[in-house]
Amino acid sequence: MNTQGSSELGKTAARTSSQVAALWARMLRFPVLMSHIDAQPSAERLSPADRTPYTRPRVGIPWRTGPEEDQASSTGLRGKTEDYLKAVEKAGAEGVLLPLRDEEERNRLIPQLDAFVLPGSPADVEPARYGTVNRGWSAPADLPREETDRAILKHALAEKKPVLAICYGCQLLNVYLGGTLIQDLKAETGTATPHRKKDLLQGGERETRDDPTHLATLEPGSRLASLARGTQAVINSSHHQAIEQPGRNLRVTSRASDGTIEGVEWIGDSNWVTGVQWHPERMPDDPFAERLFREFVAAARAAHKAVTHKR
Repeated sequence: MNTQGSSELGKTAARTSSQVAALWARMLRFPVLMSHIDAQPSAERLSPADRTPYTRPRVGIPWRTGPEEDQASSTGLRGKTEDYLKAVEKAGAEGVLLPLRDEEERNRLIPQLDAFVLPGSPADVEPARYGTVNRGWSAPADLPREETDRAILKHALAEKKPVLAICYGCQLLNVYLGGTLIQDLKAETGTATPHRKKDLLQGGERETRDDPTHLATLEPGSRLASLARGTQAVINSSHHQAIEQPGRNLRVTSRASDGTIEGVEWIGDSNWVTGVQWHPERMPDDPFAERLFREFVAAARAAHKAVTHKR
């Protein structure tokens, strides 16, 4: 063999060995960094929504109703549940739909999520849940939906995860915390304020496309007043029931002109929990509605960081 060639090969091998040794030395000095890199899932296995998991909190949203969930399975159409997904995604979160009938899957998903929206529903909360009977004014209950919301609230309140409860969701939050409901505003209070499309009808008229709107008063110093930038706001309305007696640790922070409770806020601890009787997800261009969803998502992001730091 050529002595000069052999010498060059030896020098190359020595340099390569030295470079490998230097790399190992760096790995040993920074083991956390290297293991973090190795632990990251491949981008090919992630959906676009999951590629920034540390900046986009995951918000759980149960289906409004079992029939809507079934319809989506067969047609891909999500109905009004789509409005809630769009609202949280516009505010910077990832919406995750929670099944109503698959209890095992629901219970697997709930602990993985950072916050929750409890949406509206055409159903009414089962009156027995708040210690009374259906006096003929309450619509049939949707028990799978009730159980799903209760499972969410049990976890969210225990783990201090934010909740935005809307319309039916607000009523169920109240009942979960021991409050009661007015079964029908017209029948029980005689209010002249229209709270749903049906209240606008005269004679044989057809329902209008848009929800009625009315003024709401917001408590000074409340979260809702801060987001509305004042103590009054125009809100939409699509309900015939409402909170009667507030549940434990719920502060009433908004009322309609007829006295109907329109908003509540949790004061049991520092967790962000807000219930509104109106539908901000149907007000995509309203600054108050947008700020409500943005603050909710910001609270979800903070909750995610708090959980991450505990690990």
